[in-house]
Amino acid sequence: MRHYAVQTAEQLPALLKAFRKESGLTQAQVAASLGVTQQTLSALERNAQKVSADRLLQLLGILGVEMALRRRETAPPASSGSDEGAGGW
Repeated sequence: MRHYAVQTAEQLPALLKAFRKESGLTQAQVAASLGVTQQTLSALERNAQKVSADRLLQLLGILGVEMALRRRETAPPASSGSDEGAGGW
């Protein structure tokens, strides 16, 4: 199983397109499954920055791809602020 680290929105479109092609699906087939036009899917494969999380997860499911979140192996230095442990959200 291959893993791809996606750290920016700009990296996502090429991976989505590659997974679609690897699955042997056309844009029209995937678009129909998503309930969007082929043009909309084409735009998403060029620029996925404005896709909703729900739509992205639906697309990944159609492509047979899962999303896994994990901490980076080299974590950034711990904050020295008093908010530590508060979640920072």
